Amino acid sequence: MKIDLTDLFNGSQKEIKINQDFDLSDLIYSTYNPIKDNVKVKGKLFTKADVVYLDVNISFTFYGFCDRCADEIEKDFSFDVRKIVVEQLHNETDDEKYIVVKNRVLDLEELVNEEVSLNLPSKILCRKDCKGLCSQCGANLNVSKCDCKKDVDPRLSALLQLLDEE
Repeated sequence: MKIDLTDLFNGSQKEIKINQDFDLSDLIYSTYNPIKDNVKVKGKLFTKADVVYLDVNISFTFYGFCDRCADEIEKDFSFDVRKIVVEQLHNETDDEKYIVVKNRVLDLEELVNEEVSLNLPSKILCRKDCKGLCSQCGANLNVSKCDCKKDVDPRLSALLQLLDEE
């Protein structure tokens, strides 16, 4: 979806409301496509003191796998994007705050795709205290304890023999 911002750049005080769904099912995270439902974008573009602002909320459901225990997970994500829209940057000191548009046209789908990619965490966990899988038998430690013996540092193996003698 492309939005013409000419009126806003010319000083119009009329807001441009945004209430759009985008299909990002082709977005790749790790090795799979985690977004099966539409990404919802709600917000507005507006002018304040001759500056054009974008203020939107992006929400979607992430379908994937826990990076520790490999269980299937379904997580809801929602985050706000607040940026200043400009036609060009004169210095690139803090370009995270700005969106540079060409020909006064904002490609909202491209922006949403980029923001979703940037806001996904590097690790997805089923829960904060996920214990993961046993490195020896592969048991899910969130579900049950395994009976595997812990690996002992070879430098301390002589001490382990003392415990076995008792």
